[in-house]
Amino acid sequence: MAISGYFAGATMIAALTFAPAATAKVVDQSEAGFTVAHAAQVAATPADVWKMLRMPQNWWSKDHSWSGDAANFWLDSQAGGCFCEKLPDTGAGVGSVQHARVLFSKPGQLLRLSGAFGPLQGEALNGTLTIQIKATPTGSALRFDYVVGGYMRFKVADIAPAVDKVIGEQLIGLANALGGALPPSREEKAATAAEAAAKPAAETPPAEDEPGLDAAVADLVDETPKAEPEGGR
Repeated sequence: MAISGYFAGATMIAALTFAPAATAKVVDQSEAGFTVAHAAQVAATPADVWKMLRMPQNWWSKDHSWSGDAANFWLDSQAGGCFCEKLPDTGAGVGSVQHARVLFSKPGQLLRLSGAFGPLQGEALNGTLTIQIKATPTGSALRFDYVVGGYMRFKVADIAPAVDKVIGEQLIGLANALGGALPPSREEKAATAAEAAAKPAAETPPAEDEPGLDAAVADLVDETPKAEPEGGR
């Protein structure tokens, strides 16, 4: 499937479905690859989030499938398990697609998948999607980190925003399947506003300090590598 097919309409869809509580950004990018991160809060318990996470047919968008029908998705949530999709029989037999393979599975806490989604699958790329779940007083905080690297024929500056929108749509789909993303609390709004006001207007904040991710998911792990001090370890 061409990039225009799998990622078509991502910007419009994201604009219509993103709740105020969801945060998103392209964390960083270079010629070698890019990282995107999304976060949201839901009223569901971590156990309920995990149960829903294991049923991608209920939350992964059919618009970002190869068959056009979300009912064809399935996920084996054990290490080595497949996030796969059945392709309808067109006369020559039933086909299938592997979207990703499970690398790490810790029920109620973390699911890590390895796979280059959509048109990225046809490139020499590695993609790692880490999905984190953290209990909160009101339910659960969710975070998706998708790291892509390797050789591809797309321009990173063009593909990274498109992938960002698609990954964000899947998080919103998961949140909606669990009752919808929660709005930020008064304390979270105040913390975000105070952080923004404390930074000089001309300052370009480092990825891990950009507003949004630290409010709803302060206890979740930031998957962005940190630079080592000069002189090495």
